[in-house]
Amino acid sequence: MKKELKKTFNSSLMYRALLDCFIKLNPWLMRKNPVLFVLETATLLILMLILFPSYFKTEQQMGYNTIVFFILLFTILFANFAEALAEGRGKAHADSLIKTRKKLTAKRVQNDGSIQLIAAADLIKGDIVWIEKGDIVPGDGVIVEGIAAVDESAITGESAFVIKQARSESSSVTGGTTIISDWIKVEMTAEPGASFLDQMISLVEGAKRQKSPNEIALNTLLVVLTIIFLIVVMTLYPLALYVGVHLQVSTLVALLVCLIPTTIGGLLSAIGISGIDRVTRFNILAKSGKAVETAGDINTVILDKTGTITFGNRMAAEFQTVAGSAMAELVEAAEVTSMFDETLEGASILELSKEHQIISDLRAYQGEVIPFTAEERMSGLNLNGAYFRKGAVSAICSYVTERGGVIPSDLIAKSDAISKLGGTPLAVSRNNQILGLVYLKDTIKPGIRERLQALREMGIETIMCTGDNPLTAATIAQEVGVDEFYAECKPEDKIRIVRSEQAKGKLVAMTGDGLNDAPALAQADVGIAMHSGTTAAKEASNMIDLDSDPTKILDIITIGKQLLITRGAITTFSIANDFSKYFAIIPAMFTGALPQLQALNIMSLNSPTSAVLSALIFNALIIPLLIPLALRGVKFIPTGANQLLFRNALIYGVGGVLTPFIGIKLIDMLLNLI
Repeated sequence: MKKELKKTFNSSLMYRALLDCFIKLNPWLMRKNPVLFVLETATLLILMLILFPSYFKTEQQMGYNTIVFFILLFTILFANFAEALAEGRGKAHADSLIKTRKKLTAKRVQNDGSIQLIAAADLIKGDIVWIEKGDIVPGDGVIVEGIAAVDESAITGESAFVIKQARSESSSVTGGTTIISDWIKVEMTAEPGASFLDQMISLVEGAKRQKSPNEIALNTLLVVLTIIFLIVVMTLYPLALYVGVHLQVSTLVALLVCLIPTTIGGLLSAIGISGIDRVTRFNILAKSGKAVETAGDINTVILDKTGTITFGNRMAAEFQTVAGSAMAELVEAAEVTSMFDETLEGASILELSKEHQIISDLRAYQGEVIPFTAEERMSGLNLNGAYFRKGAVSAICSYVTERGGVIPSDLIAKSDAISKLGGTPLAVSRNNQILGLVYLKDTIKPGIRERLQALREMGIETIMCTGDNPLTAATIAQEVGVDEFYAECKPEDKIRIVRSEQAKGKLVAMTGDGLNDAPALAQADVGIAMHSGTTAAKEASNMIDLDSDPTKILDIITIGKQLLITRGAITTFSIANDFSKYFAIIPAMFTGALPQLQALNIMSLNSPTSAVLSALIFNALIIPLLIPLALRGVKFIPTGANQLLFRNALIYGVGGVLTPFIGIKLIDMLLNLI
C-alpha cells in the first residue's frame, strides 16, 4: 500500500498533474464531462456575482460569495487533478519509453559472425542481435541462444528480474528491458514501428480512451441526475419567494453542486485510465481500456490447449523398456539419438537421462547424423558400426523388421497405453532391436488447474478447444479441470463455439497463440494472444500477454471486475453523500422563514452560513481523499454477485451516508473556531 502511494504521489507526477489540472479548466475540454461542465458554469456564475454585483437584483454578500467561489474552484481543480494524475502516470511511462527508444542501439550479428553496431530503429524482422550484460534489448524478439537475467521494470514497473533462456517458455524478450547478467542472442520478431514499445507509446499518446458500454451508461445516468437536480434547484427559487424566503444565488449554486454527483463525475475518467495501467504491470498489452473493463463481465473463458493450457512442446516424461531390455541400454540409445537433436524433444530426453544418472560414453564421439524427415519419421546416429534410431513406433517397427529384427510382444500395448494418457510414444532402437519407448508428454503449464478453479468460484465457465483426438482431449480436460471440452477442433469450430456462447447472452474471453486461433480471438469479446504466438493471433486479439502465461486470464478478469466494482463503489458513495448533504443545506436555507424545518438540522450545525460552507468544503475534499482508491481500485474478493453487492452496499452505501454527517460536523466546528 505504501509503495503504491509512493509511486502515485511522487513529486514529478504531482507537479505535472498540478499544471494539467489548470489546463483542463478550458471549457472546450470540460464539456466532455457534463457534470464538471455544470460545476464550472456554476463557478463562473459566482465569479460574475463578485465582479458585477449590480447586475444581480438580489442582496449579495461579497465575502460569502468569494468563499463559495474559491471552494467551487478548488472542487473543479481537485476533480481535474484526479484525471491528470491518472493520465500523468501513463504519460510518464510513455516519456521514459520514448527516451529509451531514441537512444537504443543494437549489435546485429552478420552472416560471417561479426558484430555491426546499428540504430535499433533499423532492425527488421528476422535480424539476429547480440545482447550482453548492461545492454538494453533493442526490440521484441525470441532468444535463440543463451540465458540471462532481465530487468523488465521499464515496462512493468516491477523491480524483480526474470530469467529468460532459449528454447523455453520464457524465451521471449521485450524491447526496452535491460540485461543484467550473462548474454543472449535474440531473433527480432517485430517489424519497425510495431514493437511493444511503439504500441505502448501509441496507446498513451493517442489520448482517445475508448469508453465501455458500462461507462457510457454511467455517464448517461450522471447527466440525467445532473439535469434533474438542475431543474429542482431552478424551481426552488420561485417556490422560496412564494413562502417569503429570499435565497442567495450562491446558496442555490451550493445546493446544486452538493446534490449533483460531482465525486464520481470527477473520478470517473481516473478510474478508467488506471485500469490500463494496472494491466500493464502484469506485463500485458491492452489495446484499449474497453477490453479491460469488458473482462470484468466475462461469463465464459475459452482456452486453446496447445501453447495455452499445455506448453505445446512434447517433453520426455518417462523411459519404458520392452521385452526385458535393460534400462541402461534404452537410456544410452536415447541419449545417443538426441546428441545432435536441436529440438526441445531432444533436449528434454537428455535432461531426463540425467535423472537416471546414466551418461553414455558414446556421447564423446562424432558419428553420421541421420536428420528427421517427414517421410522417414525418425532420426538418429550411426556410430562405431552401430545404428541408433528413434521415431514414430510404426516407423521404427518397419525399420527393425527390414533388418531382420523382431517386434517385442509388449511394444504395442505399452505404446497404446501412452496414447490413451494423451502422450506420444517414441520408439528407440539399436541396430535391429527395439529397446523401449520414450513417453513424450505435452506438459500442462504449472498453476493452470488452480487458476481454473478460481474462475469457477467466480461463476465463470471454462471451455477447452483442441485439435487432439477425443481420448487425449478428455485426459487433459480431466487433469486441468475445465468444465467442458471440444476435441478435433478446426478454426471454424472454434469461432462457432465462441458465437454459440455469445448467442446465449454471454460475454466470452478467448486465449490462443496460433494462426488457427485468430478468427476466434477476433470474434471473442476479449481476445488474449500469447506473445510467443503468431503475428495473426496477436493482431486479431485486443490484449497480448508478453509472458505467454494463460493463467493470467484470472488476473485480467480480476482487474476488470476490480475496475467495475471501484466505479460502482464510488458511484454508490457519491449518491449516498447527497442524502446527508441534504440535511445540512436545506435547513440552512429555510429555517429562518420556516422554523419547523429546524427539526431537519439533526447535525446541529452552527449557522446557515457555516452549514452551506461546511457541505461545500466536504464536497470538495472528498474528491482528493478518494483519488488513491480510484487509482488503486477496490480490493476484489472472488465471491458471488449477491455477496459483493451486499458488501459494497454496506461499506460504500451506508458509509456514504454516515461519512458526510461526521465530516460536515467536524468542518462546521472548525469554522466556528475560526
